[in-house]
Amino acid sequence: MSFRMVAKASRSRNRERLSPIFSAVTRSFSDVCSQSTPPSFGIAFDIDGVVLRGDIPIGGSPQALRRLYHTSGSLRVPYIFLTNGGGFRESTRARELSELLGVNVTPSQVVQGHSPFKQLVDRYKNELVVAVGKGEPAAVMSEYGFKNVLSIDDYASCFENIDPLAPYKKWTTKVTSKDRTTEEVLVPLRNNVHSQRVQAAFIISDSVDWSRDIQVIRNIYIYIYVHIFYLRSVINVLCDILRTGGLPGRDIGHQPQLYFAHDDLAYQAAFPSERLGLGAFRIALEAVFNRVHQHPLEYTCYGKPNPFVFKNAEILLEQLVSSLHHANAASHHFKTLYMIGDNPLVDIKGAKKAGHPWFSILTRTGVFKEKGNHPNFPADLVVDTVEEAVDYILKKEWAVYWFRVVRAKLFRIVRDADQINDMELFSLRSTILVLRLDYKELCDAIRARDALILFEELHDKLLDHESTLKHDDDSMSISSVTARLEEGV
Repeated sequence: MSFRMVAKASRSRNRERLSPIFSAVTRSFSDVCSQSTPPSFGIAFDIDGVVLRGDIPIGGSPQALRRLYHTSGSLRVPYIFLTNGGGFRESTRARELSELLGVNVTPSQVVQGHSPFKQLVDRYKNELVVAVGKGEPAAVMSEYGFKNVLSIDDYASCFENIDPLAPYKKWTTKVTSKDRTTEEVLVPLRNNVHSQRVQAAFIISDSVDWSRDIQVIRNIYIYIYVHIFYLRSVINVLCDILRTGGLPGRDIGHQPQLYFAHDDLAYQAAFPSERLGLGAFRIALEAVFNRVHQHPLEYTCYGKPNPFVFKNAEILLEQLVSSLHHANAASHHFKTLYMIGDNPLVDIKGAKKAGHPWFSILTRTGVFKEKGNHPNFPADLVVDTVEEAVDYILKKEWAVYWFRVVRAKLFRIVRDADQINDMELFSLRSTILVLRLDYKELCDAIRARDALILFEELHDKLLDHESTLKHDDDSMSISSVTARLEEGV
């Protein structure tokens, strides 16, 4: 049996039958991806500096993300957004991303810096906790299941004169009604906060009023010399909470737990140069607290580059595959997970620390803008835009997938030669031809219709070519590591 036979059989077909055949071939890529076999790879995208700058899509992100969906709009490639940003509920962020990028993003695809706080609900479910940050921090925590949570704004309002600079602040902060505690709930809480200790403070996102918030957290630990160390509002309030053991204005007490959603020193926002992030706020709070308290500040940071975040992302991607393919998430394992980010100290460092199966890709559209790779935390691949990153991933991954599809067809033809009709043979030939230049040797042989190509021979060629590609990938990886070792990294 040869491809010459396939060609003759196809020419003997009625011309009217060729049109649906070629239509089927053009849809073959989507058909392959929609098969029941779950993909062996997934993607995690950072947001700021990778797909968005402020509210503006960058780097061809809408086009890149559309390639991860079927024409029907259903998800083809499992991916999530893995960002240290936050301040809003995952459902709210998913809706915003859907509108800005033109694709359907679900809440399960959004992992923010504070998303791991869900795992602390059992510990603090009914305890008094304070949520700090822009957006709707209290609403975020309430949705996670915390029953007794106040935003820093509402908490500070319960203490008269806790912020001595309040009369001089002329700005107004727009806070959604969903985040502000209703007056009916706030009245009894105002009575309780003076006797009920704050058990934990959660820094959800960037503080809007550093001076007040640091003062309040400090007072959750301070009584002596409070008037000397008033800074400016957020820092003030946080220090109050932390130093007094959760009761501002009281004697020094044991520090409540303090959790940061992440520790990014800088990030890429709409402004051309980097902006200071939550890590800068943590440095300021720690510096002030350690000056006014005999014991150093204790805290826990989540977010990238913590390897825990990447392990959690892997679990979420497996759950996403399970929902798409109705498979058991526990039985599915990724061969490669791609982290696409713009910050070497956060995205790339985190992927490297997480290890297999993570592959790091660094873009030049955010924090990182250099021509080469980062000297201290080099990525596995550096590209200009997220669109280039997605293009690289799909070419690499689907090449391997095509091999598997063609091999499966070849096995069936060899095994069930008598049951294979010429339509299926023509489809196989077209499937291999659609591989184009990536399989030039095979395509040239098929196009040379006077040369017989046995299916067994073609199968061997496919196996040899696949081994060559894998060897090339391994060689590139080894060369990259060797080069870094020679550089002393």
